[in-house]
Amino acid sequence: MHHERFSRLQTRMNHMHHRLGHLTDLRVEGRLIRMVGLTMEAVGCQSPVGSRCKITNTDGKCYEAEVVGFSGERTYLMSTEEVQGLSPGARITPLNKVVEVPVSKDLLGRIIDGQGRPLDGKGPIKATAHYPLTGKTINPLERDNVTQPLDVGVRSINSLLTIGRGQRLGLFAGSGVGKSVLLGMMSCFTNADITVVGLIGERGREVKEFIENNLGSQGLERSVVVAAPADTSPLMRLHGAMWATAIAEYFRDQGAHVLLLLDSLTRFAMAQRELGLAIGEPPATKGYPPSVFTKLSKLVERTGTGVNGKGSITAFYTVLAEGDDQQDPIADAVRSFLDGHIVLSRSLADSGHYPAIDIEQSISRVMQNITPAEQQQAAKKVKKLLSKYHQNRDLVNIGAYQAGSDPELDIALRRMPEISQFLAQDMQKKVDYTESVLTLKNLFCEQSQEVHEHE
Repeated sequence: MHHERFSRLQTRMNHMHHRLGHLTDLRVEGRLIRMVGLTMEAVGCQSPVGSRCKITNTDGKCYEAEVVGFSGERTYLMSTEEVQGLSPGARITPLNKVVEVPVSKDLLGRIIDGQGRPLDGKGPIKATAHYPLTGKTINPLERDNVTQPLDVGVRSINSLLTIGRGQRLGLFAGSGVGKSVLLGMMSCFTNADITVVGLIGERGREVKEFIENNLGSQGLERSVVVAAPADTSPLMRLHGAMWATAIAEYFRDQGAHVLLLLDSLTRFAMAQRELGLAIGEPPATKGYPPSVFTKLSKLVERTGTGVNGKGSITAFYTVLAEGDDQQDPIADAVRSFLDGHIVLSRSLADSGHYPAIDIEQSISRVMQNITPAEQQQAAKKVKKLLSKYHQNRDLVNIGAYQAGSDPELDIALRRMPEISQFLAQDMQKKVDYTESVLTLKNLFCEQSQEVHEHE
């Protein structure tokens, strides 16, 4: 009796398992029910955020998309490429894979897109390892301190805004003030083992121009360029920045000192804003949802010094100041978690002064830890004279100032031509760190003494 009852129960359970398995199989493959803008909604597709899915249209054409969110039974996807002609009911099949970055030393000298596909026509790139697209968290107590100056080949930065190896800086600029030119100078002149360049959300024309005119064939030999121009999807622009960072992480883990140039961090934030708003995230600050600021901080924190002296990533992130507004929410947020910022001035650029670095508004937060006191003192005096000159320039221009009224201003007016010449530099000429500091001391030691006498 008990044996027969047990047999019937087991048969019923097997039947239920079969039905559940059948239902599960049915839910593995979903259907497209809605597409608004670049975001697609599917039902019946259970796949984790960040995983890839294949979309098979009713006409048999296939696309690849990534899961970017979900709500109840609905899954939100975004295509990795341009899609046209999608129909309701298109089949969604999970690929059960998460994006990883294939890396190897064969990446040197190559130009790839936001998915790692070659753009230079030199054939496939053989991978020896795979790195997570979102990076690995490093214990902050295990990181090395920034202790060594980094020669970037730009006199004003080397002497007055000294950069440390493993430092993260923002390059704040409006449009058309020489941002790309300064990046090109640093990519060619910086004393780094490897350079990784991420061109994110910029005009497609600028990609080729930057590689040919700014980077050059010699610079490209020790560089990797990741290009995700403005005409790519928001997802690809996000991935382009993360892909470039993952490549820099790989070379850092190999013990190399890497220079990462990401142009621009603002376009990365805008791509995340597009994605967040598309899936229903509420806007918080000037249309930017909260996830934007989280993504920004996570991306920046992946760079910096390595563990136990094993390599470093010195990162320069360009930040577009809308209308030259330095209080833009992205600029304000980025400034708070970077190790310094360099501000480019439109007035300097309009007057033909290049690089158009506004020394007064720029700062390197690690300079005091990596430079001798004599250099810091000279730099401080120069900044003080620049500030004095700009505060009283209008009075001088209209003739309201009488010489001798302010001895410190008299020194600033007398020395300003030399200061301007010192801060300007030809884009084709490299000035190394030692020469930059020596020129600062030679030009301004007398000036520093004069200021000291009048204090």
